[in-house]
Amino acid sequence: MTRRRLAGLVALTLLAFAGNSLLCRAALASTRIDAASFTSVRIVSGALVFWLIVRVRDREKSGAQRRLGGSWASALALIAYAAAFSFAYTELPAGTGALLLFGAVQATMIGWGLRAGERMRLRQWAGVALACGGLVALLLPGLAAPPLRGALLMLIAGAAWGVYSLRGRGGGDALRATAGNFVRAIPFALAASLAALPVAVLDGAGIGYAIASGALTSGLGYAIWYTALPSLPATHAATVQLSVPVIAALGGVAFLGETISWRLLLAAIAILGGIALVVIRSR
Repeated sequence: MTRRRLAGLVALTLLAFAGNSLLCRAALASTRIDAASFTSVRIVSGALVFWLIVRVRDREKSGAQRRLGGSWASALALIAYAAAFSFAYTELPAGTGALLLFGAVQATMIGWGLRAGERMRLRQWAGVALACGGLVALLLPGLAAPPLRGALLMLIAGAAWGVYSLRGRGGGDALRATAGNFVRAIPFALAASLAALPVAVLDGAGIGYAIASGALTSGLGYAIWYTALPSLPATHAATVQLSVPVIAALGGVAFLGETISWRLLLAAIAILGGIALVVIRSR
């Protein structure tokens, strides 16, 4: 793969990842759709796109259709992420939500590595301390603090996505596994929507945002990412994802009329800088 093509695929992926936050926030802030319905539509449309991509790829490679991968446990982690993500964005701005999500994902994966016996250098411990300090500063009570319930829900979403990512490590065909997990997550999403039926509200624009989130920024976004990932060194893959909360924050300013406070800016520098110290290995 040429460098230009790889750079283009990575750029599209980062825009898709940030787009999930923007689409969810836009739907839940500017349309009447409820969070449970948004989650269900997102999961169903994402499952359909993943299923189609895998089937087309199988036909092109061998002509034979193979079973989807994944597991029910991973599907549970996926729906926990998607539901908490949606409910959190009923209260959080796009940039703040993306920053909390990314921080929680990385904290979960770093914590799991430590539990498994990984050792960190002094520079990495300093990064952990810096990131934790930035998170505490962001969540401290004050006029610029994000709503506590929304922040906690987004941290839960990040932890669930971290668990989902850890379960997918070394699982073979990542795209096939993701397709299977999205398909398995459908009954959980529909059950959540059924439980929330008394307060459910369907809105045409909101459904459109949810379909775009599931089909485009989730389905096609991850298909592109899995295409680029084999050509991307692990440290580069971790590093480029640091830009996702930044892109989401800038998108929130440009498209949703949000503002970036000094508190959010300084917290983002601390959190993302600290994570960079942990995940970027020394030569």
